[in-house]
Amino acid sequence: MRGSSPKRRVAALGSAGALVTATLIAGAVAAPTANASAGSGHGRDREARGTAIAAARAAKAGIDWQDCPADWNLAKPIQCGYVTVPLDYAKPHGKQIKLAVDRIGNTGTKAERQGALVYNPGGPGGSGLRFPARVTSKNAVWANAAKAYDFVGFDPRGVGKSAPISCVDPREFVKAPKADPVPDSEADKLAQRKLAREYAEGCQERSGAMLPHMTTPNTARDLDVIRAALGEKKLNFLGVSYGTYLGAVYGTLFPGHVRRMVVDSVVNPSRDKIWYQANLDQDVAFEDRWQDWQDWVAKNDAAYHLGTTRAAVQAKWLQLRATAKKNPIGGVVGPAELISFFQSAPYYDSSWAPVASVFSKYVAGDTQALVDAAAPDLSDTAGNAASENGNAVYTAVECADAKWPTSWQRWDRDNTRLHKDHPFMTWANAWMNLPCATWPAKQQTPVNVKTGKDLPGVLIVQSERDAATPYEGAVELHKRFKGSRLITEKDAGSHGVTGLVNPCVNPRVDSYLLTGKLDGADVTCAPHATPKP
Repeated sequence: MRGSSPKRRVAALGSAGALVTATLIAGAVAAPTANASAGSGHGRDREARGTAIAAARAAKAGIDWQDCPADWNLAKPIQCGYVTVPLDYAKPHGKQIKLAVDRIGNTGTKAERQGALVYNPGGPGGSGLRFPARVTSKNAVWANAAKAYDFVGFDPRGVGKSAPISCVDPREFVKAPKADPVPDSEADKLAQRKLAREYAEGCQERSGAMLPHMTTPNTARDLDVIRAALGEKKLNFLGVSYGTYLGAVYGTLFPGHVRRMVVDSVVNPSRDKIWYQANLDQDVAFEDRWQDWQDWVAKNDAAYHLGTTRAAVQAKWLQLRATAKKNPIGGVVGPAELISFFQSAPYYDSSWAPVASVFSKYVAGDTQALVDAAAPDLSDTAGNAASENGNAVYTAVECADAKWPTSWQRWDRDNTRLHKDHPFMTWANAWMNLPCATWPAKQQTPVNVKTGKDLPGVLIVQSERDAATPYEGAVELHKRFKGSRLITEKDAGSHGVTGLVNPCVNPRVDSYLLTGKLDGADVTCAPHATPKP
């Protein structure tokens, strides 16, 4: 369920990753309303008290804002700082970790300011620190909200600059070519199972102390401590992709602390879906969106020369896949690397033309363009470390949030069955998640997401054909959060709607953030503009 770009995310498991393939000063502390009933009894009560203690401490300390360190690549006037949180909220006076945060002040007047808008881009494992750059880059879609809000980003626990975790050496992680994720034999499956088990063991060896605490509820508690450190009585939150699940859990644990919440491209919050079933659902949606892309490529055959029908484009893809399996292109691009690159097309419409263009060049005889696009860059030390860290957090959070099936027979049966009609992503996704079957740390019961006392109306935005977070997830959260409103972008499927230009969506998001007003009923919007070749 990655919310960050999948371009360089390569799973360590011998396959491509589906990027599911991340509050006592000045009235700044609201009483702890963490809902014990949202999960399992006394543990949640202790953690609610621990959160209140940590939030009170953070409100008193505030954030020591400074110019950002040069290697963070965040230019002035963006400022950076840290917020201290307990590793384990049941022990608020025990081990502490520091979370990196950044901000840019609102661009409007003092009178226009409505506080901080805190952002999470998804993952799990995505960094939110680029969010204030939407102001410095003069992103028109966010100009109105920027007048009213400080834009605040953060690296969640385990991510980037916030006590980062790791499961494998980054050079090993990006090494290519990896094995074809689609198995030809039982021996292939056995080899992938071994890689998955070794990956889980690597997480324990390199990051074991963090693993039991790498949960969505803990990140939601961190969010409440960040709210307090910012001096905000209530939280304004924008979550995309996995960030919607973080928002859903925050809204359940701290309903009275929410002021405004926009969730975009929604993870299905049902306990039955987190996370095993959610990933299977994703495989189906990816196949549908892959076909949408192929239809578009066929329609634009004059530009790409890949065939005038979906079937013709698919035949070219299968031919490319078979060639790369037999002899990896440039010695490094096999089927796993192809999936990692090509999956960005079903993810994001902004990738439709670039991916088609590389594919077209390859078919016309230019293999270098494909190697440049799909092979790892071993000299990119920082980028490879970030990819490895993002994958480690993705795995750690999904494995810790819920109890996963431990029976290989079940994984094998479910993925074999799904692969028949949904071959694009199914096995790659299975291997990416398989470490959860042998996870060495405690696995929790997911929070029962629901409407608590004082939860305000939440704005839900979703495209109808989203591959990474299928549409049913938005419908499910809408049912669970009473008073919420759902904006559906019809006949569209880009992951992350609020950042696109859509004259039906953008003004509604602005209006909600600026006035708190929601439409009287759910809204269906026409799609944003189709990409041009």
